[in-house]
Amino acid sequence: MEKVINESQQGQSLVLEQDKKNSRKLYIESYGCQMNFSDSEIVASILANEGFNTTNNIEDADLVLVNTCSIRDKAEQTVRKRLEHYNSVKKINPGMKVGVLGCMAERLKSQFLEEEKIVDLVVGPDAYKDLPNLISEVDEGRDAVNVILSKDETYGDVAPVRLNSNGVTAFVSITRGCDNMCTFCVVPFTRGRERSRDPQSIIEEVNDLWERGYKEVTLLGQNVDSYLWYGGGLKKDFEKASDLQKATAVNFANLLDMCAIAQPKMRFRFSTSNPQDMTLDVIEIMAKHANICNYIHLPVQSGSNRILKAMNRQHTREEYFDLIDNIKKIIPDCAISQDMIAGFPTETEEDHKDTLSLMEYVKYDFGFMFAYSERPGTLAARKLEDDIEEPIKKRRLQEIIQLQQKHSLYRTQQHLGKIEEVLIEKESKKSSLHWSGRNSQNTVVVFPKENYKPGDFVNVKIIDCTSATLIGEAVGYSNNN
Repeated sequence: MEKVINESQQGQSLVLEQDKKNSRKLYIESYGCQMNFSDSEIVASILANEGFNTTNNIEDADLVLVNTCSIRDKAEQTVRKRLEHYNSVKKINPGMKVGVLGCMAERLKSQFLEEEKIVDLVVGPDAYKDLPNLISEVDEGRDAVNVILSKDETYGDVAPVRLNSNGVTAFVSITRGCDNMCTFCVVPFTRGRERSRDPQSIIEEVNDLWERGYKEVTLLGQNVDSYLWYGGGLKKDFEKASDLQKATAVNFANLLDMCAIAQPKMRFRFSTSNPQDMTLDVIEIMAKHANICNYIHLPVQSGSNRILKAMNRQHTREEYFDLIDNIKKIIPDCAISQDMIAGFPTETEEDHKDTLSLMEYVKYDFGFMFAYSERPGTLAARKLEDDIEEPIKKRRLQEIIQLQQKHSLYRTQQHLGKIEEVLIEKESKKSSLHWSGRNSQNTVVVFPKENYKPGDFVNVKIIDCTSATLIGEAVGYSNNN
């Protein structure tokens, strides 16, 4: 639930420039959070060196891979339907091989391979470098599986291809895994313990993206605030590090500072943050650099201390308020978004009201809201009965959504009359005469095209808004071009 799911991206197939030397065809489809889409870029890069070109025509594919998500039941059911479809295509193309990547692969390996026999290949999120060996096994008629979770794999040495990219914004993974054992979440079991990537490899990737024309990078991790590099290894083992390693360690605030200095004209964002791990030095670094966007995705999940404890969230409602107050004091115009779960086991009407009152206090710019969905293998599934009836879950979720829509409109209205820097990303979905981009606060801004182009930083005067979008007119290039 910590990870933002972009519904418009789900099931996107990825295609990149064709290499004439490559003779085999790969169809790769991704579901879930941005980490999965980023991982698909790594997989495509590895397989490009193994003779595969990507295709968006499944019937032509020699290898079909689906990168999966276990965070919600809906995502799993969607993937199962896609696997049924792939197997029907096999009747047309019997030589085609089907593989499952990512979080579902780790959790359901025996079902996919042995019980249901619906795939040829199962690869966990830490085993992508083993794909060439696994594909050789499949080519020789054997099923292949590697779901071993690594203590040190970060893919820092794999330069990901940028698939279906707008050429303006990119994601750079900085951590893998998670140590926060939230009772509702499968991530620690499917992606393993937390480890960070060498900061030098991150800076090199950022510099390379700038050289290739990218203007904005989002630093990505299950929990970016936990980033800690002390020469390699798990975060939990940091206490065993030498005095020199501890003295020269790089935390997330340090990394953010390094990125902003390395490319002063590139914009930086990050996702996802965890309230228990976000420290004031991160917020101070954000305030120090104009090229770090004033936006924090800060999932809270519930406004009730009792439910937060049941979720094993390592913060209280009051501590969350303190963090919000500090963010607003240091960066007054910082936008904040949320993840919220309605109907967690044992949630009462009082607990639900606590969530609504927390939302009233923060007035989030936008949010990602879900009804609780029990995930097999989680602590909640093992220890807590899913005892809230569906109609009650749905009603509470609807009340959360309605309140968020009210607050979203309130927040977009604060931008009216202001001139704000917007990075043009693409053509507006609703009008071919307008550009679409985002301001520092991550709000979508649309405005007439005129002579501007994607990748331009443009000052835009905001003249109207909806609860989700700002509407404006360009007044000139910003100083950032």
